Amino acid sequence: MQVIKYICSVNNKSIKMEKVTTIVHWISYIYYLYIFGYASLFKVFQKTSMMQSMQNLGFNKTWTILIGSGELIGVILLVVGLFKPQYKNLGILLLFPFAIGAFTAHMAHQEYHHFYDSLIMCILSVILLATDKNFKILL
Repeated sequence: MQVIKYICSVNNKSIKMEKVTTIVHWISYIYYLYIFGYASLFKVFQKTSMMQSMQNLGFNKTWTILIGSGELIGVILLVVGLFKPQYKNLGILLLFPFAIGAFTAHMAHQEYHHFYDSLIMCILSVILLATDKNFKILL
């Protein structure tokens, strides 16, 4: 009887952990989509504040639009990934270098008030891939 109680308690804990993992995954996904979504659109549609910020980082108009377009493609893949999970992972893998680049650029220019979002995006990229049931890294 004790063995059955132990198995039930272990199964109950694993079910709770799966729920927590799923909740963390989808909250991370929504925030990831939000940050990259508005950042890419601000670059593509050339919002004045974004263009000035990118200019201060050393990116001209052409590079800003190219970066925004790359991010927008990643965002589109994230949205399509709601229906086809492999595209969500591809979108995350595409956006991860943009997050690293943004973090590096903001740190290099000592813009510490902007680097938090890019740092969080770097961390969320790993969390999203690690908690996705359809993504595995084989070593």
